[in-house]
Amino acid sequence: MKLTEITLREEKTINDLFEIWKESVKATHNFLSKQEIDRIAAYVPMALREVPRLIAAVNPDGIPVAFMGIDQNRLEMLFISPAERGKGIGKLLLKHGIEAYSVDELCVNEQNPQARGFYEHMGFEVYKRTDVDEQGGPYPLLYMRLSGLNQ
Repeated sequence: MKLTEITLREEKTINDLFEIWKESVKATHNFLSKQEIDRIAAYVPMALREVPRLIAAVNPDGIPVAFMGIDQNRLEMLFISPAERGKGIGKLLLKHGIEAYSVDELCVNEQNPQARGFYEHMGFEVYKRTDVDEQGGPYPLLYMRLSGLNQ
C-alpha cells in the first residue's frame, strides 16, 4: 500500500482502533510485560471514547491502519498497525494534527526511544520528565512541545 492511498477521517467506532492499539503496543512497547499490556488494555476503550478527536488513517478498503487522538492542542495518542510502520503514515497523521488542530504538545514513554526519535524528528523537544506514568506505574514520561523547527 502506498501513502497516497491513505485517507484520513474522523473515527467514531473504537473496535478497530483498539486492535491497532493492542498490536502496536505489542510491537513497540518492549518494556511492558504481556500482563501489563493486558492490564492497560482494560482502560483503553474508555480512553478512546473520552478523547475528543480520533482521526484514523484508512486504507483503500476503508479499514483503519493507524490513528491519533487529540484533545485541544495535545496529541494524546498515535498508534500504527505494525504492518504499516515505516511507510510515512505516522508523519502524515502528525502533520495533519499540527496543521488542522494546532497540535503542539504530546507525551511519550521514555522507554520507547523509537517514538521519542520520531517526535524529535518532527520538531518536538522535551520540556519535562516524570519518573512514573499517569497511573503511577514505573514508566517515565517525557513531555514534549513543538519547537517550530520542522513544521
